[in-house]
Amino acid sequence: MSDWILAAEGTEAGHRIALMLAIMAAVLHAVFGALQKGRHDPWLTRGAIDISYGVMAAPVALFVVPWPEPHMWIIFATAWVIHVVYKLLQAWAYTKGAFTVVYPVVRGTGPLFAVFGAWIVFGEVFTPVQWLGVAVLLSGIFGLALYNMRHLVAARETLHAALGLAVITGLFVALYTTYDAYGIRATADPFTFLAWFFMIDGFVMPLIALRRWTGMPPDLRPAPGPLMLRGFLGGIIAFFSFGAIMLATRLDKVGEAAVLRETSTVFAALIGVVFLKETVGPRRVALMTLIAAGAVIVEMGGT
Repeated sequence: MSDWILAAEGTEAGHRIALMLAIMAAVLHAVFGALQKGRHDPWLTRGAIDISYGVMAAPVALFVVPWPEPHMWIIFATAWVIHVVYKLLQAWAYTKGAFTVVYPVVRGTGPLFAVFGAWIVFGEVFTPVQWLGVAVLLSGIFGLALYNMRHLVAARETLHAALGLAVITGLFVALYTTYDAYGIRATADPFTFLAWFFMIDGFVMPLIALRRWTGMPPDLRPAPGPLMLRGFLGGIIAFFSFGAIMLATRLDKVGEAAVLRETSTVFAALIGVVFLKETVGPRRVALMTLIAAGAVIVEMGGT
């Protein structure tokens, strides 16, 4: 598998595979976000997810993939710090605001700064047509957030705090997207980066979640069984979502993958309607169409 990925780097076939991986990551990331915002406290859900994928990744990292090269340890340490801060901010934002408000702002802020990060770190340059696509996509994402804000009923008193946290979280999305792309390109085997990252990343949020769970009144504590089942499902989704976007950034341009992943906002809105019982109308459909159209323009406008 690693040899196949390495052989496809920088080729037309690699570009097509990266496109499919980015779209797959978008769908799965929307599912992941709804899973964290859903039934349980976001802090508890994130802790259950992280311990699940950390435990599942450990045997792969230790016994299956090649061990990291010496220079990778500082890269893992830095990536770990970035992701811990990102997850703390995301969980905090979800406790302050509605999913359909917070999620679009986070995902709208992320790709814009990721494009600049890819330019600074990797020398990637978007064409004028692709910048038009970014503008169309972002207008749809932020338009969706504004629409949801106007029709928000619950949690209006914490709306400003939620929006501020969402913007900062989006900045960290851009930071981890760019830095992780650097990390996965810095090792000979991309699956070494993925396995070791998941193992290292999986053992911070569970400690925070355990402390939060034990501090709850006994009658308010969620049952461990359903919570851990949600964590296991989230861990599987995280493998494929994060793994797909990281492989896409190794195969092709980081900026394009980052923008295409943000079509997750469309899928998140659909999840919000179907599973979280949130309403939708023609205006939101039009805004979601803008997001999808922007992604198509970015893809078609590449040189």
